[in-house]
Amino acid sequence: MSYSIAVRALCEFTAKTGDLDLRFTPSPTALEGIVGHRTVASRRSEQYQSEVALQGEFGALKVKGRADGYDPAQNCLEEVKTYRGDLSKQPTNHRQLHWAQAKIYGWLMCQKLQLQQINLALVYFDIVSEKETCLVESHSAEALQAFFAQQCGLFLQWAEQEMAHREARNLAAQQLAFPHADFRPGQRHLAESVFKAVSTGRCLMAQAPTGIGKTLGTLFPMLKALAPQQLDKVFFLTAKTPGRKLALDASQVLFRQTPDLPLRVMEMVARDKACEHPDKACHGESCPLAQGFYDRLPAAREAASRINLLDQAAMREVAAQHRVCPYYLSQEMARWADVVVADYNYYFDFSALLFGLAQLNQWKVAVLADEAHNLVERGRQMYSASLDQFTLASVRKTAPAALKNSLQRVNREWNALHAPQLAAYQAYDKAPDKLLHAISLCCAAIGDYLNEHPQGLDSGLQNFYFDLLQFARVAELYDEHYLFDISKRDLDRKRPLSQLCLRNVVPAAFIGPRLSAARSSVLFSATLSPRNYYADLLGTPADTVCIDVESPFSAEQLQVHIVSQISTRFNHRQASLEPIVELIARQFSERPGNYLAFFSSFDYLQQVATLLAERHPHITQWLQSRGMAEGARQAFLDQFSADSQGVGFAVLGGAFGEGIDLPGARLIGAFIATLGLAQLNPVNEQMKRRMAAIFGAGYDYTYLYPGMQKVVQAAGRVIRTREDRGTVMLIDDRFAESRIQQLLPRWWAIKSEPALFKSTDSRILQPMTVAGECDE
Repeated sequence: MSYSIAVRALCEFTAKTGDLDLRFTPSPTALEGIVGHRTVASRRSEQYQSEVALQGEFGALKVKGRADGYDPAQNCLEEVKTYRGDLSKQPTNHRQLHWAQAKIYGWLMCQKLQLQQINLALVYFDIVSEKETCLVESHSAEALQAFFAQQCGLFLQWAEQEMAHREARNLAAQQLAFPHADFRPGQRHLAESVFKAVSTGRCLMAQAPTGIGKTLGTLFPMLKALAPQQLDKVFFLTAKTPGRKLALDASQVLFRQTPDLPLRVMEMVARDKACEHPDKACHGESCPLAQGFYDRLPAAREAASRINLLDQAAMREVAAQHRVCPYYLSQEMARWADVVVADYNYYFDFSALLFGLAQLNQWKVAVLADEAHNLVERGRQMYSASLDQFTLASVRKTAPAALKNSLQRVNREWNALHAPQLAAYQAYDKAPDKLLHAISLCCAAIGDYLNEHPQGLDSGLQNFYFDLLQFARVAELYDEHYLFDISKRDLDRKRPLSQLCLRNVVPAAFIGPRLSAARSSVLFSATLSPRNYYADLLGTPADTVCIDVESPFSAEQLQVHIVSQISTRFNHRQASLEPIVELIARQFSERPGNYLAFFSSFDYLQQVATLLAERHPHITQWLQSRGMAEGARQAFLDQFSADSQGVGFAVLGGAFGEGIDLPGARLIGAFIATLGLAQLNPVNEQMKRRMAAIFGAGYDYTYLYPGMQKVVQAAGRVIRTREDRGTVMLIDDRFAESRIQQLLPRWWAIKSEPALFKSTDSRILQPMTVAGECDE
């Protein structure tokens, strides 16, 4: 058995020493790096060879990579590094790493061409001035071979350990039994479909109802496929923290069944949640956990590799024992874990760590995307960019003198956009070139300043700088799948301020290639219909397999009532309050217990809750509030106990509309007083027009399908097990329309509710259905 490793990965393992230091920043973007490498190559002779594939062996170790360039006439192998700023500020350990890479490539080239000697050049290319700085050394093949052997020797012990781990992992996974006595209904169908998808190298889109055990039903077959498909990693990706917890809990079930299971499962958390010293900068002169990080990393890595379940708490404990940063230890351990549980952005974002590692190391990976209906909106957020002029005004006041002119230039070009725009909101074909040029110059100026002043910037200017970089990056990718819009505010000012947005409408062009890059990608959720909507917006491959897993629940378990006498449209909001309150009170009286009541906004929620408290003070209630922290959200959920009775009020599509598990008596019913349609505003109307132009289904793609997905998700909180019994009240006349009901789960037995109350308000008793009308 052999172990294959890329030259860069080998050197990062063996040649990194000293402090963790992020001050030599910012590094050029990937596109700037590619352009820089091409520029260097274009300046060389006709005999110059670019991207030279090289490989070599040392015992069971296979080392491979691509050297940036080789000039036969000069017998010179080049390692090209793009940068911006002051090269003299580059940390010594960075330069040491670059020479290590050049020396490894140098030996591989000597071996390939049977050379006795070779010249090695580190070529540092400044992407701003396009100036090259060349550092050249001459090395004998004998010396380079010795260096190669030394580096491989340092890694070989770890490689042998990893090969033994992988062999034991694959063998154990093949023998792994399902941890429960039997599959739940529908769970076997899901598991078999996942196994078949990874075996044939295809993407799977699986709509599977809540309660069948989707997490274990997807993770288990992927583990069974590790050996036959020679998978390196499984990435379990989630939209929210509760999804990560479900994946970690499923892993715990497997470890309880097989305590000695040689499987490494790791959780990745955001930097701001993992950082032990948020008040310090990421370099050795500021943070004690960055000082000497790479010197202490090997021992920390060894300790972490012996822990099967590296969740946030376990990672923090290992990091504390070895005095290293837990966040950057987790980035290192992502290379050695078998299953990585992480947020979507770790694989789908522009600079996604997991995707980057998979590409660099040529891993064969399988991707599991939980609650994949969220990937549309999350994708739009990842691939969009916005700038706020109020923030610019704030940072200009405190910016260093060297940056004021650059920031002023951006502001001047920004103000020039206001005069032609009379409306508060306006969408345009693209962002003006003059503005983008000013932003580019400003980014370069701030980057140069950072390199010259390692103490960095204040947090406000630093965050605005990151926003500028994102804006510039998205502007390079702008096409028909984007909107550029300007939203003015403070219109009564002599010079109103505004927000600029490069708004991604269709994320398919970015998500699709990431799905295809994996051996198999599985998108699963209780709400993945209509299929064409998700296929169009997520860019799933043409040969994607779609399945609709049968529900394990019966219609008798869930009473679904459509209350069509009430309209929850914005214009009818006030008149709907009393009927909804009486409906909640009547249902609570007939069957006391725990209920969730979902509304389209916090204002609507508050109005109903206030009237309910006034009319029926004996009914206990608790309310979701804006911006609830994790502790407050947990306290809200803790109100739903097996012995409690009351009504929890929540906003549809918010923290409690999906991803929460309240089985049995903890939740026996839900009132959904909205279709979940997005607010009718200029932004959504522009998105509707763009959707109509691309797909011919503007209203459905912008309003109807996303709204109904929220409704079905919220209703899915009620029935969690085959023993549960519950009630869902769908409150709005539009739920009675046939095209709306076609978007509801097939296993529901829907009943139209007879008149439950008397009303003299004709808007309630005889609502008008207006095509395209939204809740807000």
